[in-house]
Amino acid sequence: MAVIGVLALQGDVREHVRALEESGADAKPVRRLAEIEGVDGLVIPGGESTTLWRLATAFELMDPLRKLIAGGMPAFGSCAGMIMLAGRLQDGVAGQETFGGIDMTVRRNAFGRQVDSFERDIDVDGGPFHAVFIRAPWVERAGPDVTVLGEDNGRIIAVRQGSLLATAFHPELTPDRRVHKLFTKMVKGTS
Repeated sequence: MAVIGVLALQGDVREHVRALEESGADAKPVRRLAEIEGVDGLVIPGGESTTLWRLATAFELMDPLRKLIAGGMPAFGSCAGMIMLAGRLQDGVAGQETFGGIDMTVRRNAFGRQVDSFERDIDVDGGPFHAVFIRAPWVERAGPDVTVLGEDNGRIIAVRQGSLLATAFHPELTPDRRVHKLFTKMVKGTS
């Protein structure tokens, strides 16, 4: 069984753990480097990207996570996690850094502020999905090796590049487990 860690610095940690367990993974919160190195894949949950960056810096995780992701560790980022997996960032705060990994430019808070959050049915990977967007980003540009899995009104909101997956929305807040099942299969090497 795949062991998938959920980066427990901030965000929807419990919701991701539950969604992963319902998708056939052994899931657990992780926050220290030794815990992260002991899992087969990593989820970077939603929350606030500048807070994630600052906490990862304070816990001395920025460089080690960059190296693990660059070295092939499967990772899935939702919302702020998408921002953290971006190779390039627009509208970040001064000096804001990401873990990188996906050849994409992501715009922070692209859909608006917290009050502009919404739910909508979208098409993801060829099927309908009820998505929850909370101060969501979108992908401004995706590189040639990035597969676009979902769009909303012409905006890229779900991508995959190799062993990395990212969504602008929060699939962990819905009962639909297709995104978590896809990531579990990616970690197992079966998708």
